[in-house]
Amino acid sequence: MTNAELTTAMAEAAEADFMHAYEAGAPPAARERLGIAAERIGGGVVLSMRDDPVSYWSKALGFGFTEPVTRELVDRVVAFYRAQGTPEAVIQIAPSVLPPEWDDIRAAHGIEPTTSWVKVAAPIAQVRPGAGTRLRVGPVGGSDAAEWAAVVLRGFGMPTDGLAEMLATSVDHPQFHPYGVWDGADLVAGANLFVRGPVGALNAGATLPSHRNLGAQSALIAARAEAARAAGCRWLVAETGQPAEGATNQSLVNLERAGLSVRYVRQNWRWRADSGPTPAG
Repeated sequence: MTNAELTTAMAEAAEADFMHAYEAGAPPAARERLGIAAERIGGGVVLSMRDDPVSYWSKALGFGFTEPVTRELVDRVVAFYRAQGTPEAVIQIAPSVLPPEWDDIRAAHGIEPTTSWVKVAAPIAQVRPGAGTRLRVGPVGGSDAAEWAAVVLRGFGMPTDGLAEMLATSVDHPQFHPYGVWDGADLVAGANLFVRGPVGALNAGATLPSHRNLGAQSALIAARAEAARAAGCRWLVAETGQPAEGATNQSLVNLERAGLSVRYVRQNWRWRADSGPTPAG
């Protein structure tokens, strides 16, 4: 593997593993309420949230490194979603491992392109500290888990019912390192770090609308970078939405300011249960 291929493989595996940890680790009541099911297929993970209120959590990712992406692999992924009664899901595959026949494979299941995400990464030694904030930043413990989860979800504009219970369980997971930002006694922003061997994966960073533009997310990147260094990580990775032409994604700005650089843009592919194969020609 080249260095670029290795970085891609590490970044994709870390994202797949932390998404699997969130959903597979949800408490039984939340799993039942949201209709969560998770399975490892072909070196990747396939996650279903049948009753997802925001059409975000059903996704399949991490493919193309342990096994190649083939028609048979995608058949298995789609069969899993049909068996779970999943209305729709997003398939996320790094562009470097898409096979030449990908258009034919996806057409067989009516899989269509949707939004794109940007993958960023940097050697941990190149990550720079943020400019600082007047707000207090620190690790999140069990007593703050429920509030932290609610703040993160509200920061993303997501409902909390069921999802907050799922997210809160990560506070006790040995590979997660959650951080919060407080304005006095009020928790106003949060984010998580997932450690997978030499890789620290930044995820779940969100700030309440009332406290944006105060440096909270830059401070959270810096705090998690230090935690990743302390855990022995050599790389820091993250993903965020690709901004539309002429627009700005502040999350991407914050990550690049901290020293992470864009490694590739990953097209998202949406499958829907009610979509049929794309007609030939």
